[in-house]
Amino acid sequence: MSGKMAEEVLKSFLTCQVCCETFKDPVSLCCYHNFCRGCLESFWELAKNKNCPTCKRRDSKDTLLINFGLQELVDSYAGRQRADPPESRAVCRTHTQDLKWCEEEQRVVCLVCDQQVHGLTLVPLEDEVRNVNKLLKPQLDLVHNVKVQLKPQLESLKKKMNEYKEIYDTYGNMGQHCKKQLGETERQIKAEFDQLHKFLIQEEEDRMAALKEEEKQKRETIILEQENIQAQMSVLSEVISAVEQDLPLKDNAAFLTLPRDLLSGSAPQLLRGGLVDVAKHLGNLSFRVWEKMREKIRFTPVILDPNTASNRVVISEDLTSARHKTGPPQEHPENPERFSDYSNFLGSVGFTSGRHSWEVEVGDHPDWLIGVAKETVDRKGGLYASPENGFWCLFHYKDGYSNGSTERLNLERNPTRIRVLLDCGEGEVSFYDAGGNDLILSYRDTFSEKIFPFFCVWAAGEAQTVDVKVCGAKRDLNVN
Repeated sequence: MSGKMAEEVLKSFLTCQVCCETFKDPVSLCCYHNFCRGCLESFWELAKNKNCPTCKRRDSKDTLLINFGLQELVDSYAGRQRADPPESRAVCRTHTQDLKWCEEEQRVVCLVCDQQVHGLTLVPLEDEVRNVNKLLKPQLDLVHNVKVQLKPQLESLKKKMNEYKEIYDTYGNMGQHCKKQLGETERQIKAEFDQLHKFLIQEEEDRMAALKEEEKQKRETIILEQENIQAQMSVLSEVISAVEQDLPLKDNAAFLTLPRDLLSGSAPQLLRGGLVDVAKHLGNLSFRVWEKMREKIRFTPVILDPNTASNRVVISEDLTSARHKTGPPQEHPENPERFSDYSNFLGSVGFTSGRHSWEVEVGDHPDWLIGVAKETVDRKGGLYASPENGFWCLFHYKDGYSNGSTERLNLERNPTRIRVLLDCGEGEVSFYDAGGNDLILSYRDTFSEKIFPFFCVWAAGEAQTVDVKVCGAKRDLNVN
């Protein structure tokens, strides 16, 4: 190794990766990376953690101790730098004279350029380079030994680097996917509330119209009654005046035809219900509007989780149905929750206790799995959906139904709607033909962890039913 190459290797070994300068008070981390103590403390203060600036591994040391062996190497290197060691070129560019090393002045000189150096101790530059290399040999040997020690671990380090890169890239994909999810979810939320707003606005307009119509009818009735009373009052006024003044009536016939109630002196009666029925319009208004809204809104007992769906599954916007993706698979980040193989996906909520049920509309779809799965099932491998692997399912293929093993199920008819009943306490999962309420299949086991609704759907082929759908139901008051 030449003197210049040795110098570069040593300089790289003694350079802090934070400030890119020679170490000052060097300290070593558990991952064997070295930094200036001040640089590392400043980096940690800004980062709000104690991760290595190079490999991001968290350091477990409570205190930073100076690496005195490395400090001695830094001091030795700094001493040689201050001595201004000879340049690699040994010829004066101006006079093409061999350059010499001046021991007293510790610099390279040319005998023609530097006349004042006569009488001082001059040595051949090559000899000084050899001396420098000899002084640097322990440090170079140390660097070489470190490389030799690390060489057997090189493949492991490269593998670890690739693993870190994969995780880093996956986080990048997840960040982009989160941004996409934000836009889509905002749009769907806005659409849902737009529908609710339209319903409420229309309901308000209808109720306002009903209120005004009632007020109009009541007002018209009052006016009509007032007109009738005014006519009667006019007749009475004429009779009273005639009687008081002992004058003949203008129209004796009118007198004879007076209603008996006028002559008997009974008071006129007000009609009931003459005022607006405020209680009818305001009583439990919000509740009655909500009841009407409930008739238009369906409650779905299981909501599908798109973050668990493999890239071969397309989940509907309302998260209640799914279909198999034909053509190229979708580009989804490989987050831990997502299934990598087949067309698997889960419900969004798991259960640890109680009894739960939901129905799935399958129509004439030829290939599907419906059931439950443990939360900890392997989502990245191609495991078979069996109880041994944490799945309890009803299978349907083109050639019939099965429990996932060699046992085939003989059904009198093909159900178009499957009801799933999960009893966590009893450790039982049952499947029924929702149309006839006939039991198809039942499992008994011990559930020691959270259980999620599980689905898998393959291509529909020529079937009319393309989507497998979790059936909606009217939301009852006792549903939590």
